[in-house]
Amino acid sequence: MELFQSLLSRNKMPSIPRYPVPLLLLFLFFCSTQAYAREEPQYDEILVPLMVQNIGSTEIPSIICKDSIYLSISDLFNFLKVRNSFSPRQDSLTGFFITPQAVFLIDKVNNRIQYQGKSFTLPSGGLFHTPTGLFLQSDYFEKIFGLLCVFNFRDLSVTLSTNIELPAIREMRQETMRLNINYLKGEIKADTTIARNYPLVHIGMADWSVIATQRLPGTSDTRLNLTLGGIIAGGETNISLNYNNFSQAHQETSHHAVVNKSFDEKQQYYRWRYANNDHQALRQIIAGKIFVQSTASVYAPVVGLQFTNAPTTSRRSFGTYTLSNYTEPGWIVELYVNNSLVDYTKADASGFFTFQVPMVYGNTLVKLRFYGPWGEERSREESINIPFNFLPRHEFEYTASAGIVEDGHNSGFSRIQLNYGASPKITVGGGMEYLSTVTSGKNMPFLNTSVRIMPSILLSGDYTCNVKARGILSYRAPSNLEVELNYTRYKRGQTAISYNYLEERKLSISRPFNSRHFSAFSRLMLNQVLLPDTKYTTAEWLLSGSILGIGTGLTTYAIFTEQAPLYAYSNLSLSFRLPAKMMSTSQLQYEYNNHKPISMRCELSKQVFHHGYVNISYEQNFKSRITNIGIGFRYDLPFTQTGLSSWHNNNMTTLVESLRGSLIYDNKTKFLDANNRISTGTGGIILLPYLDLNCNGQREAGEPRVAGLKANISNGRIQYSDRDTLVRITDIEPYTNYHIELDPNSFDNIAWQIKKKSLNVAIDPNRLKLIEVPVAVLGEVSGKVYLNREGQGRIIVGIYNSDSILVAHILTEPDGYFNFMGLTPGSYTVRLDSSQLLRLRLSASTTVIPFHIICSNDGDMVDGLDFQLFVP
Repeated sequence: MELFQSLLSRNKMPSIPRYPVPLLLLFLFFCSTQAYAREEPQYDEILVPLMVQNIGSTEIPSIICKDSIYLSISDLFNFLKVRNSFSPRQDSLTGFFITPQAVFLIDKVNNRIQYQGKSFTLPSGGLFHTPTGLFLQSDYFEKIFGLLCVFNFRDLSVTLSTNIELPAIREMRQETMRLNINYLKGEIKADTTIARNYPLVHIGMADWSVIATQRLPGTSDTRLNLTLGGIIAGGETNISLNYNNFSQAHQETSHHAVVNKSFDEKQQYYRWRYANNDHQALRQIIAGKIFVQSTASVYAPVVGLQFTNAPTTSRRSFGTYTLSNYTEPGWIVELYVNNSLVDYTKADASGFFTFQVPMVYGNTLVKLRFYGPWGEERSREESINIPFNFLPRHEFEYTASAGIVEDGHNSGFSRIQLNYGASPKITVGGGMEYLSTVTSGKNMPFLNTSVRIMPSILLSGDYTCNVKARGILSYRAPSNLEVELNYTRYKRGQTAISYNYLEERKLSISRPFNSRHFSAFSRLMLNQVLLPDTKYTTAEWLLSGSILGIGTGLTTYAIFTEQAPLYAYSNLSLSFRLPAKMMSTSQLQYEYNNHKPISMRCELSKQVFHHGYVNISYEQNFKSRITNIGIGFRYDLPFTQTGLSSWHNNNMTTLVESLRGSLIYDNKTKFLDANNRISTGTGGIILLPYLDLNCNGQREAGEPRVAGLKANISNGRIQYSDRDTLVRITDIEPYTNYHIELDPNSFDNIAWQIKKKSLNVAIDPNRLKLIEVPVAVLGEVSGKVYLNREGQGRIIVGIYNSDSILVAHILTEPDGYFNFMGLTPGSYTVRLDSSQLLRLRLSASTTVIPFHIICSNDGDMVDGLDFQLFVP
C-alpha cells in the first residue's frame, strides 16, 4: 500500500513494461483486503426473534456481522431461566447451567469460557463486548452448552433446539403438574375468590310442567307441577306442588265413592337446607322431607330433621400412597393420573424410583411412562378404586336424622351413622336405627367397615343386629377385569326388611374389550336367593359395544328354580344411522324354551327444523298378540319444551300433550328469563363489566357498563347480552366452587384492561349471583432517548408514581423508542437509570420528566417524553 502511495505521489505514472496493468490491479486488491483485515469488524445491534422448542418465542438483542450472528448471553440465559450474573468491572459473566455443580465463567478479557472443569479458548471475534453486555457467536452455544441455534438470514430469526431439559421447560412442566394435581383435587387458584352469600329471603327459580293424556275410548287426566326455588333465612328452600285429576275423572266415570287424591300429601315435596362447607363440625341442616339411607324398608317419605357434617359435594381428593418400583438405571419415569401428568423423576443408579401418587375417589387410572437415553419408551398401567364410603385418614363424619314416616301409621323413624377414617386403607363406622313399626326389634344397632387390602382389592362389610350381615369383595385387574362377590345373610323372622330372604349371593364379572375396529363391554351376573321353602337363581350375560359403527347390545337372561324348568330368553338391540340423518333402533326378544320370538320393536327418529325431533315406532308382541304403533314430535323453544305423541294398539288410542319449562328471576338486575330446562335447585352467575375510571376496584356513580366481555367456565350455559352488557351463566351445580377465566382480549379498546382475569366463585342455590367486573381504563406513555441526535437502544427507563414507587421498568428499542401501557390515572415521573448512565459514561440534559394521566373513557396517551444523552 505504501508503494502504491509513493507511486501516486509522483507526477508521472510508471512505464508499462515495469508495472503491467493486470499485475497492478491484483496488487491493489491484495493491499485493500489486508487493510480491511486489520480494521475492526462492523456490526449492528438489533432485536432478533428467537424461537425455542417447547418454550415459546421472544426478541433477543443480537449482533449480525457478515454471515454470523452473536446472541446476548445474559438475555438468552434469562429467557431459558439459566442462572447468570454479569460483572461490568471484570467484563465477565458467571453462573451455573441446569445444576449448581455445572458452573461456568465467560471471560472476555482472556477470550475464554470455563464450563464443567473444561476451558474453551475462543478465537478472535468469537465474543463481542458492547455497552449492554456480552455477545457470543451462535455456534459456540452448541459446542459448549449443547444449545443448537439455527440462524435464518432471510427473515433474521433464530431457532433454538436442544435435548437438554432446560430450566424454563422444567418450570413449565412443574407448573403443568401442579395445575393437574390441583385439578384432580378440585383446588384451582384464582386472582379473586367470591364466597357464598346467605340472604334472608330470595325467590329466584321456578319450574313448571303440564302433561295431558286422552284415552279413546277411556278416561283422560291432566298432571300439573309447579316447583319454586328460593332462599329463606340463608337456606335453600324448594317447594314442589303436584296435581293430578285422574282420581277425580275416574270417580265421575265409575260412580264409585272414592277419596279425591288430586293433591296427595305424599306427592308434595318441600325441603329447607342450610349448608356451609367451611364449618367442619356442622355443614348441613335439613328440614322437611328428608332423604334417609335406612336398613329397614321405608317406602314412604320421611318428614323431619337431619344434621350432618358431610359436605354437599362429593369429595374428590382422598390422599396419597407411595408407588415405588425398579426400571433401567438413569431412565426418566413419568407419572400420569387419569391421563394427566402429575410428576416425573429419574431412576437412580440401581433403577429404583418412587412417587407419592395423589388418589381421587372413584376409579383412578395410574400410568407410568419410561424413557431411555437412546429413545426407548415403555409404559405400564394399573387401576386404583376408591369407593366414596372411604374417608381420608383421621376424618370423622356423621349423619343424624329423625322424623315421621308418611305411611298411614305415622311411624317414628330415627338414624344416626358415624364413620371414621382409621387409616388410608381402613374406614370404620357404626350407629343406631329406630323404626317404631318393626315388630322384631325397633332398635337396630349396626357396624360397618371398608378395607383396601391392595390397590386392586376392596373388602366392605356391615352388620345390623337381628336384621342382616353383608360382605362385598371386589377385585380389579390391570386389564380392567372386574370381579365382585356379594353375600348377604338375613336373620330368620326379622320384619325390618319387607321380604323374607334368608340368604342372597351375587357374583359379577365384567371386562371391556377394545380394538381398532370395535369396542365392547361384557358382563356376567349370577344372583341366587334362598327363601324358607325354596331357592331360585338368575343369570344375566350382557354384551354391549359398537361394531363398524353399529351400536349392538345382546342381553341373555336365565332363571333357575326348583319347581320349574330353566327359562331363558335374549334381547338383541341394534342402532345405526341411515341416510338423511335418520337414526334406526331395533329390538328383538327371543325365547329359547319355545324356540320363537317374543316381541319385536323398530323405531325411526330424525331431527327436523333444527330444534325439532320426530320419531315413529312399531311394536309387535307375539305372546300377548298386541300391536302398538306410535308417532311422536318434540320441539324445543327457547322458553319451553313442547311434545305431542300418539299410540294406537288393538283397542285404544292414546294422545299425550306436554309442556315444560322454567323461570329465572334476579331482583338486582331486574332480569326475568324463561328457560326450557330445569332451573330449581341450580345456581348461576351474572357478570357485570363496567369501566373502572379511577381504577379503585369499586363501582361508583358515573362509571358506565361496557359490552363485549368474554368468559370461560367448565360447566353451565353462557348467555351474552348486547342489550344490557351482562354475561349470564346458568344451570350450575350449587355449593360448588367454579373457576371462571375472563378473556383479557375481550375489548377492542387497548386501554380497557382486566386486572383480575380469574375468579373462584362459590355458587348459591336458586340464585343468580351478581359479580361486578372492573375494567380498568389505563393510560399509555411513550418517548425516545437520543445520543448525538440518534436513537439509543438498551437504555433503562423507569416510571415512578407520586410516591416515588417504581411502576414499570423499560428498555428502549434499538432506535431509542420506549412505550408502556398500563398506567392508572394520577401523577408520574419518567426517569433514566443513573447507575447505567454512570457505567456507560454518559450524561443527560435532564433525567426526570413529570407527566399526568387523566381519567377518560377511552384512556389517556402521553407522548413526546424525550431524553438527550451526550458524552461529557
